[in-house]
Amino acid sequence: MAKTSVKARQRKREKMVAQFASKREELKKAGNWLALDELPKNSSKVRLKNRCAMSGRPKGFVRYFGISRIALRDMALNGKIPGLKKASW
Repeated sequence: MAKTSVKARQRKREKMVAQFASKREELKKAGNWLALDELPKNSSKVRLKNRCAMSGRPKGFVRYFGISRIALRDMALNGKIPGLKKASW
């Protein structure tokens, strides 16, 4: 489980990326690199990190579900993800 401050920082970055997305796109098309450099650094999309929506874990992220492998396994074994079951052969 990630610290609450780390998860809060990630949410703050996500909001900032959404807020400045159109402005960044316009400045990139215009080629105005100086104005682009003056925008907040956390408004860049590359500063985001894939994190589990449930625990905030950064490693073992399964992009299709948006959660970590551990949370995915727990949910699958409890039957909370329709159509997904543990393989056995």
